[in-house]
Amino acid sequence: MDPYRSASQAYAQDSVLTAAPEKLVVMLYDGLARFLARGAAAIRAEDIAAAGNALNRAGAILDELLATLDPAAGEIAERLSEIYLFCKRELLAAQLKRDPARIERVATLLAELREAWATIAAAPPVAAVGRPTLGAAGAQA
Repeated sequence: MDPYRSASQAYAQDSVLTAAPEKLVVMLYDGLARFLARGAAAIRAEDIAAAGNALNRAGAILDELLATLDPAAGEIAERLSEIYLFCKRELLAAQLKRDPARIERVATLLAELREAWATIAAAPPVAAVGRPTLGAAGAQA
């Protein structure tokens, strides 16, 4: 076993386990971007199996983002849900039609959301008492 790989995996796992909820959402978006890029590249290379794997993993991340939405957050959570469901439909259509441009449009849309979450994650912490949620369970505005 490669000791450097083990150390790297341990560091990555520790980073996830100790990250603030807002940072976890950013990490999900980062993983999503990687899988979307892999999926589009695989479709262009006509590697349908690799494209399917990458897009399935992207869909699983979208499912996780959907699962973390807090309905009590109101309109923001509702809008995010609509966006995530739209992205899932587009990825399915992209896979069926072998259309990398559709994947790239989804990636562009989600990159904008990722930047918004990164801004939130970078904000200095404020006392959590009485702060409204932004739309993800545990995420604070």
